Amino acid sequence: MPKSNYRARQSEGEPMAGLEIPTWDPETALLIGVILFEAFVLYAGYGGLERLVGPYLMDLVVGGESSAR
Repeated sequence: MPKSNYRARQSEGEPMAGLEIPTWDPETALLIGVILFEAFVLYAGYGGLERLVGPYLMDLVVGGESSAR
């Protein structure tokens, strides 16, 4: 019986690809925190701006919310 060219690999205690637990350095954690905080501030800021200026713009552009479709 001919031998195949396939050689089975023995596990050497290495984790499977993609299943490693990442190590976080403080700079990366801080950067992610700053980005999330900025996203929240922008979301809340634009929401507040829409509540303040939205009705005025609707009146100006289309004549009020009741006539907007």
